[in-house]
Amino acid sequence: MEIRNNWTREEIEEIYNSPILDLIYKAATVHRENNDAQEVQVCTLLSVKTGGCPEDCAYCPQAARYHTDVKVHKLLPTEEVLAKAKEAKDSGSTRFCMGAAWREVRDNKDFDRVLDMVKGVNSMGMEVCCTLGMLTEEQALKLKDAGLYAYNHNLDTSEEHYEEIISTRTYDDRLDTLENVRNAKISVCSGGIIGLGESEGDRIGMLHTLATLPEHPESVPVNALVPVEGTPLEEQPRVSVWEMIRMIATARIIMPKAMVRLSAGRVRMNMEEQALCFMAGANSIFAGDKLLTTPNPDTVVDKEMFQTLNLKPRKAFKGEASVKFEQIPGV
Repeated sequence: MEIRNNWTREEIEEIYNSPILDLIYKAATVHRENNDAQEVQVCTLLSVKTGGCPEDCAYCPQAARYHTDVKVHKLLPTEEVLAKAKEAKDSGSTRFCMGAAWREVRDNKDFDRVLDMVKGVNSMGMEVCCTLGMLTEEQALKLKDAGLYAYNHNLDTSEEHYEEIISTRTYDDRLDTLENVRNAKISVCSGGIIGLGESEGDRIGMLHTLATLPEHPESVPVNALVPVEGTPLEEQPRVSVWEMIRMIATARIIMPKAMVRLSAGRVRMNMEEQALCFMAGANSIFAGDKLLTTPNPDTVVDKEMFQTLNLKPRKAFKGEASVKFEQIPGV
């Protein structure tokens, strides 16, 4: 199947709304044509700076303006972050993502410390990812020089629904950051959240934006909202597994080689539901007890699931030159 960046909304809508079993079959076929269907990448996400964010993202418990149970903490010591990265690697993760509740990256001592963290995790032979808010191309180049492999910056929802969720930055701000990341030759990780009160048309619109970028994101996280008390979306109903499957399967069909990440909301899924997501084309999960500040399945439970479903963890830097490992002393 050819990689296309000229999908129309109508084409994506037709795929998204096809009968669910047909959709899963089609997505599973595309997945097997383009990826090893038994292979799932295990990633770990650590909040290196939590809470106190000046933005007003309606889903986020880290926004300073909402009264949630999130405890604010400043940037963690580098040694502590590297210890957590080693722990993640030892438990099977091959990508380590560091998140900071910032509106944007600023050129200060905290950013210098993040660059040191990136260098440290990279030296362990793991793919390093960061999600730090908006950043300039110069800052992206600094992260690249430090060894950053991927940068996460989600679109969250469609451009049309976006203003209902966030007013403190624009959709174009998000797209500009993705462009800065791409120009710095850093792998782009960008997806969104369903369950924000959006329509099916909004979900299709978000997928259309992602699939028509100059290059498809290397990684597309599909999150289901985990409503948090104290946020404007605390009363939102739970997203069904079938809605997640439609998003995952459609993403797989229109972006055949992207890593489609089964992200937030997985804690509410049993093994059978997750198996359907993997069949529909998901090939990455986040491991560890938390996704920034929301709960995540236990690592032991995930290992049992991998054994039952005969899944194998994807190696770091797959598809990249393996010399990355040879260049790292002691790995």
